[in-house]
Amino acid sequence: MLAPCVGAGSEDKQGRSHRDIPRFVVGCENDDCDMGQTDTGLKNKMFRGEEMDDDDESPSERQIVVGICAMTKKSKSKPMTQILERLCKFDYIDVVIFPEEVILEEPVERWPLCDCLISFHSKGFPLDKAVEYVKLRNPLLINDLNMQYFIQDRRDVYRILKEEGIDLPRYSVLNRDPDNPEECNLVEAEDHVEVNGEVFHKPFVEKPVCAEDHNVYIYYPTSAGGGSQRLFRKIGSRSSVYSPESSVRKTGSYIYEEFMPTDGTDVKVYTVGPDYAHAEARKSPALDGKVERDSEGKEIRYPVMLTAMEKLVARKVCLAFKQTVCGFDLLRANGHSFVCDVNGFSFVKNSMKYYDDCAKVLGNMVMRELAPQLHIPWSIPMEAEDIPIVPTTSGTMMELRCVIAIIRHGDRTPKQKMKMEVRHPLFFELFDKFGGYKTGKLKLKKPKQLQEVLDIARLLLVELGQHTDCEIEEKKSKLEQLKTVLEMYGHFSGINRKVQLTYLRNGKPKASSEEEDSKKDGPSLLLVLKWGGELTPAGRVQAEELGRAFRCMYPGGQGDYAGFPGCGLLRLHSTYRHDLKIYASDEGRVQMTAAAFAKGLLALEGELTPILVQMVKSANMNGLLDSDSDSLTDCQQKVKARLHEIMQKDQDFTEEDYQKLAPTGSPSLVNSMKVIENPVKTCDKVYALIQSLTSQIRKRLEDPKSADLQLYHSETLELMLQRWSKLERDFRMKNGRYDISKIPDIYDCIKYDSQHNASLGLEDTRELFRLSRALADIVIPQEYGICRAEKLDIAQAYCVPLMKKIQLDLQRTHEDEAVNKLHPLYSRGVMSPGRHVRTRLYFTSESHVHSLLSIFRYGGLLDEEKDQQWKQAMDYLSAVTELNYMTQIVIMLYEDNNKDPSSEERFHVELHFSPGVKGCEDEENIPLGFGFRPASSEGSLEDLSQDEPDQALHVSDPINIQRRSPMIRNRKTVVVSSLLFLLVYDRLDCAVSSAGFEGCSMVPSIYPLETLHNSLSLKQVDEFLNSVCESNSEVQAKTMKGMKAST
Repeated sequence: MLAPCVGAGSEDKQGRSHRDIPRFVVGCENDDCDMGQTDTGLKNKMFRGEEMDDDDESPSERQIVVGICAMTKKSKSKPMTQILERLCKFDYIDVVIFPEEVILEEPVERWPLCDCLISFHSKGFPLDKAVEYVKLRNPLLINDLNMQYFIQDRRDVYRILKEEGIDLPRYSVLNRDPDNPEECNLVEAEDHVEVNGEVFHKPFVEKPVCAEDHNVYIYYPTSAGGGSQRLFRKIGSRSSVYSPESSVRKTGSYIYEEFMPTDGTDVKVYTVGPDYAHAEARKSPALDGKVERDSEGKEIRYPVMLTAMEKLVARKVCLAFKQTVCGFDLLRANGHSFVCDVNGFSFVKNSMKYYDDCAKVLGNMVMRELAPQLHIPWSIPMEAEDIPIVPTTSGTMMELRCVIAIIRHGDRTPKQKMKMEVRHPLFFELFDKFGGYKTGKLKLKKPKQLQEVLDIARLLLVELGQHTDCEIEEKKSKLEQLKTVLEMYGHFSGINRKVQLTYLRNGKPKASSEEEDSKKDGPSLLLVLKWGGELTPAGRVQAEELGRAFRCMYPGGQGDYAGFPGCGLLRLHSTYRHDLKIYASDEGRVQMTAAAFAKGLLALEGELTPILVQMVKSANMNGLLDSDSDSLTDCQQKVKARLHEIMQKDQDFTEEDYQKLAPTGSPSLVNSMKVIENPVKTCDKVYALIQSLTSQIRKRLEDPKSADLQLYHSETLELMLQRWSKLERDFRMKNGRYDISKIPDIYDCIKYDSQHNASLGLEDTRELFRLSRALADIVIPQEYGICRAEKLDIAQAYCVPLMKKIQLDLQRTHEDEAVNKLHPLYSRGVMSPGRHVRTRLYFTSESHVHSLLSIFRYGGLLDEEKDQQWKQAMDYLSAVTELNYMTQIVIMLYEDNNKDPSSEERFHVELHFSPGVKGCEDEENIPLGFGFRPASSEGSLEDLSQDEPDQALHVSDPINIQRRSPMIRNRKTVVVSSLLFLLVYDRLDCAVSSAGFEGCSMVPSIYPLETLHNSLSLKQVDEFLNSVCESNSEVQAKTMKGMKAST
């Protein structure tokens, strides 16, 4: 006989109390039950029966028993085991797994007892017996059993979907009598079939009506070669095969449906209740039948964002089929989403976040339903736990409505550039072929385009080799460099290299040592070859870790049960209340940074490429995040010329120079000028140090021991020498003057080598770093304007489109809430539950970050004389020397629902900033800000089921916050809001070098966000953005008018 399981409350014949049985057990026979039996790694805690001696236990210790009734292959699967482990962390929940032999062989009266049943059909499962058991014991059902009969028949599935108003592909059912299969309403032609009068042109899909039959066929038209693709349940690395057979099957009943063009991907959606869904995309088995697997042999799934309508569909499917845990398939085609299959009980594989969330949702659901009935002292957690109500830094409780972040890309390899003037007809033909004459400019990034450039370079070099006196004006050394760079890596990718061509009507005037001695007449093309600048492994880690840290700005969901903080955002995201869009410029390093950040932010798994494809929008339209750095504004050209003039003086900086170069009095600029003293003498030192460095590298190359030496990111000593030799040639021009525009490149290279190639032990690198950094700290920021007016003028030329988009993001958030918004606790059954947080992330390059910061600083947002907090913020920004990799500008919008909707106090804006990663030498010199937001309370974290709302400190005067002290790291401590955010930032110091990233040398930590201002009104910010954008329009109109007048 079976021992009655937990929930029965009685002792067995031998007087044993059920309190001696482990919490997580497998039902067993009385005679041979091993009381110590428990699944490996599962929580071994005692459960308690309902009837017990008064001396032993109180009635309040009654446990809720969750029974798992499924075939062993399912009940012992990895996802199920992971979820049940987490479910057991609820103090009042025990789990019992029904043994398969009991399910199959014993009558239901002898099945274990339970209060709640998780049971689902799979091959060989006796669904009839499970239904009989439910009638007998009446447990709480997670997934309805009667509806599982319908899920086994595709006809019923489609009927229910249609009744619920859920979009399906156009379909028709062909029912055949097994005894008379030929008597059916089917007419077959060469390129179509007619089913019940409905015509389906090829390609169409033929599905068996039995959901257990996975032999789905797709028939192709003769114009495409005919035949059919035959899908089946995955076998090894195959999920379908092509067949030349073009005729439909003549026996059996089928659903015929229109084929939906999905660009080769299917979307799998997994619900846990009507308010939670996880979505993944995989390569469609119909594509080529080859299952894409990762290095561990798992099928590759891509993370997917569900649209608002798809979220509503997930809710409808879950409720219509009465399946709390439910998987279904979506086809995205022609701008719409169609459900094509409902699988019933189905878990996500290999996602720790999903396992955490699933257990959390199920556990709370069970406790909510059964704890009151069983008189268990369990407080129902607020369902609105994830509503982002937090204290603002001004001390009032408001709801977080919108987060906008502008972020610079992560650590990269040194950018390299080569310019050459070309006049050969082949280059002009190429320019014409790809439409260069339309705008006078051409950017070539595609493999086919780059191959054509390489072919021209090879051809011209061959001609030069054969005829030394031929009329090829292109310099041989430049052509060789062009060929060498384009042949790197063995394949083309726009992420690695690009070529830009600009039409010059009268040729290029001689301007530097890179030009020919004599100027040629007639039109020419300026060819600019760019390579390098790739995101490094360290850059990927920085972005991913910053993504994790960003989660902590979103309140709610305290808990470290997934091994990381910030679960509030993850559940906000999965429960449809997070509207996220990620934009990136068209540079490869920027896009990969965005993908790595998204991976960390949303706890995604796998490679970056599928994340990039699915989640990052390329925003190069309308110049939103891209800028042509080779096309300078008139103002910027004048600024550069003036900057070069000042930096060419062979004398110590005078007071007049300080006024000319640093009219804003920026401490970072003044300090750098003091380090430099005499700019030409400093350049002499830098040049000598570069010569010393190239000499040392050459000696290393001559050493046989260094022959196969691999540097960071697979660079060789030869490539390193090429980098530095080019800088040595270009920095000092033929006339003996220095090309100041090369200073950022020199600093770029020495910063890279100091961080990643320090193991070489090259001499004098620290001094080269110190001097080039001082020069760069002047040249780089001042290229974006020297005086305030210039800074603003240049900034507007770069980022007015982005400013307009930010303004739109804030306005739309405000407009979204113009309608009445229901509290989630009372929004059950509402057709479109409102979104709660809008997040917009913009990843870009240094130019946009400099420009955007200039607009906030010099555009007139606030008056420093009247606003003490803004003055302190401006002093802090003036002391920041460098906007390094991962620099962030963050705008946060809050709503106070207690204020009148028309009041300025209704919406509250905060502005935050971080200068990005820490430099090699600036630990002592970093300016102090006032920290990021006030701290909230701390509490212990022991239990998944305890999920209390934030307890916040009210801070009345944030300006006087003391500089934060070092914090003790403790993964068992809940530190919400700012402290948690800073904690995660701080852990970038240590961790990442041991995280298993190949070639990841030392990963610098990232400075925490500093609050620049915390009490702006939305109206204030909106008016400021308006004025900045309008003033730019006026400037552009005047410029156009002047141009027309001069023509």
